[in-house]
Amino acid sequence: MKLRDKNPALLLIDVQKGFNDEDFWGGNRNNKDAETKMAQILEKWRSLQLPVFHIVHSSIHSHSKLNASNPGFQIKDEVKPFEGEPVIEKNVNSAFIGTDLKERLDKQQITDLVIVGLTTNHCVSTTTRMAGNYGYNTFLIADATATFDRIGINGEKFDSELIHQTSLASLNGEFAEVITTEKLLELV
Repeated sequence: MKLRDKNPALLLIDVQKGFNDEDFWGGNRNNKDAETKMAQILEKWRSLQLPVFHIVHSSIHSHSKLNASNPGFQIKDEVKPFEGEPVIEKNVNSAFIGTDLKERLDKQQITDLVIVGLTTNHCVSTTTRMAGNYGYNTFLIADATATFDRIGINGEKFDSELIHQTSLASLNGEFAEVITTEKLLELV
């Protein structure tokens, strides 16, 4: 059985223009091709008429690049929603908290999720963890996610690729199956 037969939903997490300002988020973003991979997956989902959900972060902080009053709130052009594709706004890390995402998925009897987006160690991770806890069969796409450098509690700098890989390792096998875009396209 192909994955498409299970009617999997694609969740695009926070693919917003505000993340183009790398320095604001910690700099040195890894995986510069993530949006290209997201667009490939989205194109495949649309061609198969599978469910797509665009999730956007609507920060409550006016100075945030992701506040609705700022241009960075807008979804990146590579994955702009088509008319009729739901756009769900959240203001915390999880796409499930304070939104109707779970109700929408359950109403459509969706049990399989594919997650892509920004950033690996924040909203992507939190949403993936909750998806796993809710019992969804979840696929997290490693090369369709990305993050930035982080400063540790003792002031040390952690490279974005290390943060990315550690986040994926923490999720794989417990909350989701972490795979590549190529593997996903074979499965679907």
